[in-house]
Amino acid sequence: MNKASLKKPVILGILFFLPVMFLLFLYPSNHNYNTLDIVNESVLELNDFVSDGDVKLEDNITILNFVGSDPMSKSTTALNLKELIYDKFLGFKRFQVVTIAPVGSEADVAQLRQELLDYDSLKYWKFITGAPSQIKQVYNSLKSKSNLDSNLATDEVFIIDTEIKQRGRLDDRTDNELAKKSEVYGLSSYNCIEVSEIKNKMSEDLRILFTEYRQKRKGNFDSSSRRSQDLKANEQD
Repeated sequence: MNKASLKKPVILGILFFLPVMFLLFLYPSNHNYNTLDIVNESVLELNDFVSDGDVKLEDNITILNFVGSDPMSKSTTALNLKELIYDKFLGFKRFQVVTIAPVGSEADVAQLRQELLDYDSLKYWKFITGAPSQIKQVYNSLKSKSNLDSNLATDEVFIIDTEIKQRGRLDDRTDNELAKKSEVYGLSSYNCIEVSEIKNKMSEDLRILFTEYRQKRKGNFDSSSRRSQDLKANEQD
C-alpha cells in the first residue's frame, strides 16, 4: 500500500480520536475532586418565622439573605443575587434563596419582591419575617465577617447545605499569596455588592457544592476534602 492510500484513513482516524481524547482529558476524576468546605456546623433552623409556606433549611441548598427593616435599601444586593446566582442555578434540585426581614416590614418586603418579580416568578425565592431577636439568633449562629446593621440587614449572603451546615472556603488565599505563604484566611460569606465576588467566587463555590451532591447521588463521592488537606499541609510547611 502506497503513502497516498494510507493518508486518507490516517486523517480520518485522527479526526475521530482527537475529540474523544479531548473529552477524556476534561472528564473530572474522583481523585482530583474538591468539595466545598464546611466552615460552620452550628447554624440554626428557621423555626417560628412567618412565611407563606413551609420554609426550612434542612434538605435544601439555601442562600440566606438579610434585608432588614428597610428592604428596598438592599434592592441592589437582591438584584445582584438574582441576576448572578438565582438565575444561574434556578432549577437545580432543592435550591432556594431565603430572604429574612423583621416583622412589621411586610409592605416593604412585598415591594422588593415585586421589583424582583418584574424579571421572574421567584418560585424558589422565599420571603420570611421574624422578631428581631429571632433574626439575631439565626445570624449569630452563622460564621460572618461583619455584624448586622441597625436595621438588621447586611450585604453578605450565606451558603447553607442540606444538613444545615454553612459552606465556604477555609483557605481563600490567591495563588500569589500561597506562593508567599501568607497568613491563612477563609471565606464564610459573600458580599453581594462586590459583583466579582458573587460572579466568580460564589458562583464557583455553588457549582462545586452541586457537583458534590450529584456525585453523592451517583455513589461516586469521596467525603475527604482535598482543600482541607491542602490547608493542613500548608500549615505544616
